[in-house]
Amino acid sequence: MTDSPQPAATLHQQILGDIEKRILSGEWPPGFRLPFEVELAKSYDVSRMTVNKVLTRLAAAGLVERRKKSGTFVAQPKVHSAVLEIHDIEAEVRSLNRAYGLQLLSRRLCLGGEAEDGDFEANGETRLLELSCLHTAGGAPFCHEYRLINLDIVPKAEEADFSRIAPGQWLRMEVPWSAAEHRIRAISPDRTMAARLNLARNAACLVVERRTWNEQDAVTFVRFTYPGDQHAVLARFTPQSG
Repeated sequence: MTDSPQPAATLHQQILGDIEKRILSGEWPPGFRLPFEVELAKSYDVSRMTVNKVLTRLAAAGLVERRKKSGTFVAQPKVHSAVLEIHDIEAEVRSLNRAYGLQLLSRRLCLGGEAEDGDFEANGETRLLELSCLHTAGGAPFCHEYRLINLDIVPKAEEADFSRIAPGQWLRMEVPWSAAEHRIRAISPDRTMAARLNLARNAACLVVERRTWNEQDAVTFVRFTYPGDQHAVLARFTPQSG
């Protein structure tokens, strides 16, 4: 079976949105087993590979749980976000039963030495795409995203429409990553950030910075700034043996 002649992003978003809607509406409650991949592929008239990619994204967002030999099940809802993972902000917002929105605030091409963030592993000749986005939940600010994308590694990003799809979602579909680094800190927002997030100047914000690599190449740097009273860090550890 072959996919219908639609852009890959459209197919992914259509199926992803439909399954998310069934989960978040309660039509598919926690513990419900989703139809098998072959059944979903037949239902949407797409390849099994397309369905597999969608289920992988849903699992990464924490909406479903994939069990070997058993199938895919709707996950139990989580109160806190595991910000130490590579997760999907849109899926996180929808898991709170709130409407998701994306605003592209700014976009520009620059060289490595001209970017706002000087710690990104890029020399002065590296071509970068610098983005500023606001993610909203129910019309209210959810988090601000500042991102740099290495165009020498991901040249297709220069033509991508990030007013329609979040940069993180696009990158997960287009570029594999082999390593990631997180840094988490608390800040007080400056005047610009306070206005973007609709916060008082003395409010606290949670900042999550992430760098990802594909082998030895730096792919992207992103800084997420969340209102501190609306987000929490969740990390689970297991004891080491020996």
